[in-house]
Amino acid sequence: MQRTKKPTQSDVARAAGVSRATVSFVINGKDGAGISISPATRRRVFEAVDRLGYSVDARAQAFRSGETKTIGVYVPIYENPFFWQVLQGIASEAQASGYKLLFAHGTHTEERDRQQVQELAEQSLDGLILVTEFKLLPKLIMAQLRNSSRPIVEISSSPSEFDAVLQDYGEGMRALVAYLFELGHRRLTFIDGVEDEVQGSDRRNAFVQALDEAGLRRRGDQVVRCGPTLDDGYRAARDVLERPGRPTALLVINDLLAMATIRAATDLGLVVPTHLSVASFDNIPFAEFSVPRLTSVAGTPEKNGRDAVQLLLKRLEDPTCPRAMISAGWELIVRESTGPAPSTAGSHRVEQQTASGGGVDMS
Repeated sequence: MQRTKKPTQSDVARAAGVSRATVSFVINGKDGAGISISPATRRRVFEAVDRLGYSVDARAQAFRSGETKTIGVYVPIYENPFFWQVLQGIASEAQASGYKLLFAHGTHTEERDRQQVQELAEQSLDGLILVTEFKLLPKLIMAQLRNSSRPIVEISSSPSEFDAVLQDYGEGMRALVAYLFELGHRRLTFIDGVEDEVQGSDRRNAFVQALDEAGLRRRGDQVVRCGPTLDDGYRAARDVLERPGRPTALLVINDLLAMATIRAATDLGLVVPTHLSVASFDNIPFAEFSVPRLTSVAGTPEKNGRDAVQLLLKRLEDPTCPRAMISAGWELIVRESTGPAPSTAGSHRVEQQTASGGGVDMS
């Protein structure tokens, strides 16, 4: 059977109606010889790349220069230290296995993000780790990565088409809601501070389902969407707390935004947890040192990073092995930011409990 010829830059140039040099400038994210490339031209080039399935043959480059012993890592830019803990795990495992790392990061700007991933994908790498949902990448970049010969491992919160480490907090959310129910809370709101709706769907869906099962879905504003920054979280929490019939407990998508939430409550004269309980996810190091200390569902970020490297090395050793998925663990850690609902203060005693997939640590 005759092998299909891989598309070249010249093929892309013909399809886009531009010169090959322009294609080279665009896919490398550079202008050349003083040439200014318009956004419309860039888009035509990337559309042709997507249509033809063009990708740089990094494996051939690596073959010519020998094994690279280099892993590419793409990580989003967030204030959340959880991602840096993941990177620590990746770095330690890669170093122990004799691999170097090459990083690219998101910028919240589609054109720049495309360029970042494109530049990383064109390097001579043995494989790539995505510390993000693959489906959140620009569509043209997704197509290029699918057509690439290098293995990919994804660290995400939802099932992947690649080898993946899944940090799914769904069961952790259910355990957290059950714990707050035991404390007498019935008015709960979830602050969903994400950049894209795909993110946080594990927590959001589990929260809504738990309220449905308890017959507590009274209105549509029990899930409040906002952006991912501290300021976004502060403004969202303040808005919720200034409404009539405010909730007695706020569940927040991550610890960093939970700290902004506590600040908002304090600025409104509320005492946490006397007037309002606050709980969140990730158990970043700051959670132990906030005032009050945060109740949080802990993930396993450093282990996730190490596991991702191990999945990649296994794929490099045996490219034909079945797709692998590792489900990360979780643990509910109860601290000072949660207490009995205001109307039932003093009538509930918190007892240690366990749940499938994780546990409760009263510290």
